Amino acid sequence: MAKPSTVVLIHGLFMTALSWEHWVERCTARGYRVVARSWPRMEGDIDALRKDPSVLAGMGAAEIIDHFDRIIRALDSPPIIIGHSFGGAFTEVLLDRGLGAAGVAIDAAQLRGVYSIPLTQLRALFPIVGNPLNRGRAVAMTHDQFHYAFTNTISAEDSKAAYGRYAVPGPGRVLFQAAFANVNGSTPLRVDYTRRRAPLLIIAGGADHIVPASLNAAVARRYAKGPAVTDYKVFPGRSHWTCAEPGWEEVAGYALDWCERRTAAA
Repeated sequence: MAKPSTVVLIHGLFMTALSWEHWVERCTARGYRVVARSWPRMEGDIDALRKDPSVLAGMGAAEIIDHFDRIIRALDSPPIIIGHSFGGAFTEVLLDRGLGAAGVAIDAAQLRGVYSIPLTQLRALFPIVGNPLNRGRAVAMTHDQFHYAFTNTISAEDSKAAYGRYAVPGPGRVLFQAAFANVNGSTPLRVDYTRRRAPLLIIAGGADHIVPASLNAAVARRYAKGPAVTDYKVFPGRSHWTCAEPGWEEVAGYALDWCERRTAAA
């Protein structure tokens, strides 16, 4: 297989494509064309989105996944797909659809079939999913919530800087879809763990509160019973902000090196 020429980056909830700015530079420097698009309805001015996020109300996972499905199918050749948080879950679904030459799911939200709910995840998400009305709203994290859920391994000062640059409201419906995926047989947040697909690397942060490494490990175990290549890597001491916190270069380098090895082997 020829080396993929394109990397598609998919961000997570409470972020926009701006969160990938360092990875765009790193992937470009390694010779890739980079496609880093925001979720649908989020591709405008970030300050305008913060001021009036009502355009996001009611947006669900299917709309977002289909958005990236169209982007990928329009490319000349299968890309490397890298997603963070919910973007990681969407990456898995896109690979399950037969898209991509390889995929990396970083701190990925769990899909249907993973049943554990760690206490740190409950604490991080309860302020949102604890109110059923948030299902149809655009919701935002406070900085304190963001510091616990995303940036717990860095100082409050650095966390505030990250929050000020990157954090935006997000569609609450996506969180509710993940929370109830195991009781919804038609959820878009599902894959066939036994299906043949492109190689997948699952990366976990050892200090992640909102998606603890135990959840990513559980997903990797589900995939291990299938025929497709699935590898798992934990970076100890890293938070959910692993794509941008100090040392992000190690994660990016590992992910790209892995993709190049696996696509060359294929």
